[in-house]
Amino acid sequence: MLSVLSYGRLVARAVLGGLSQTDGRDYSLITASYGFGKDFSKGILKKGMCYGDDACFIARHKAADVLGVADGVGGWRDYGVDPSQFSATLMRTCERLVKEGRFTPTNPVGILTSGYYELLQNKVPLLGSSTACIVVLDRRSHQLHTCNLGDSGFLVVRGGEVVHRSDEQQHYFNTPFQLSIAPPGAEGVVLSD
Repeated sequence: MLSVLSYGRLVARAVLGGLSQTDGRDYSLITASYGFGKDFSKGILKKGMCYGDDACFIARHKAADVLGVADGVGGWRDYGVDPSQFSATLMRTCERLVKEGRFTPTNPVGILTSGYYELLQNKVPLLGSSTACIVVLDRRSHQLHTCNLGDSGFLVVRGGEVVHRSDEQQHYFNTPFQLSIAPPGAEGVVLSD
């Protein structure tokens, strides 16, 4: 009888006000990360959450759980630039902003924008580009807020079903939207979104 009563209360809450507003449970993202960069066969492993040209972070703050992924553009190798430096620095900067509480959980674009502008202000020149995705689980509202640039992406899965999928953004085949820092004189030639 108690389980029927509890179930009835949950259904009533969902119908009247939504579970996210009345449910007292503490929600958090459960995440895992695993990957091998293209250089893995050569025995090259990088420190931290960096796989080849790609990087990611997972950060907890009292207001939100945040994760980010940056897919470095490997084509920079042709110009003597290590593509992992841009994506790794971007994700480390975004992670620091979250840990310092310098973000609004409902505005993941702000995290990515602030991180990118810090890279532009960097005294040491950093060249490269990457796509990026930031996902924020707001602990107070129990809502998921996202931003995605390029062909990085995310899925929301509930009960084994995909309920939302991010859209890819591409200029044309194999050329996704991206954040970039171009070498001096090439600012108008290198894509930067």
